[in-house]
Amino acid sequence: MNDIAAVILAGGYGTRVKHLLPNIPKPMASVVNKPFLEWIIRYLKQQGIKQQILSTGHLGEVIEEHFNTDQVKGVDIYCCRENEPLGTAGGFINAVQQVSLSPKAWLVMNGDSLIVANFQELENYLEDKEVGCVILGVSVNDASRYGSLVFDQSNTLLNFAEKKVGQGVINGGVYLFRHETLKQFPSQFPLSFEYDVFPTLLKKKIKIKVHPIEAPFLDIGTPETLPQAAAFIQENFTNLLEPC
Repeated sequence: MNDIAAVILAGGYGTRVKHLLPNIPKPMASVVNKPFLEWIIRYLKQQGIKQQILSTGHLGEVIEEHFNTDQVKGVDIYCCRENEPLGTAGGFINAVQQVSLSPKAWLVMNGDSLIVANFQELENYLEDKEVGCVILGVSVNDASRYGSLVFDQSNTLLNFAEKKVGQGVINGGVYLFRHETLKQFPSQFPLSFEYDVFPTLLKKKIKIKVHPIEAPFLDIGTPETLPQAAAFIQENFTNLLEPC
């Protein structure tokens, strides 16, 4: 994945776990002696993604100071601050505009969640020149917290379903956008992937693929899931436990 750059969204307020993480942004929660965000960076590096942009906001200086001091060997890390909340897609576009990179595609993911997935499989969809974006979908037994992705037999996205009880393929919050697709984004801010970008792309008949997988998945955004992070890292990322 040499021509893929990653943008990790790490600018949220982390309202639900703020009381557990005083004075640090949620992605900087210490997990097995490293910030959770660093595990994401190291996992992306392992998959060949060496250019990584951190979209920061709330307490962004904490993230910037850490990665300016404790750099991850072999990874070019850029920190791009949003001075006001721009929404998930707005933070992504703001970061892209601040760096002089023009990769084949952009991998976008959240700084407070991690999926054990092979991101190379997303890139394979871009061999079809009509595909503008790929969404990583995670198969879960209960989709009631998340809402589901609706797609046809060729894995082409049809729409987003409302939250419902039962099995479904949920939006894993990991997207691969062909660089040219960014020109089709709405221009307003704040900008949301779910409510603004994807509906606009569907209206413009830009083909969006869903890559459904069954894989370990952790979101540290609630008081119930944050304490699970250490076990999750130790179970799934033992190969990253030693410094890279």
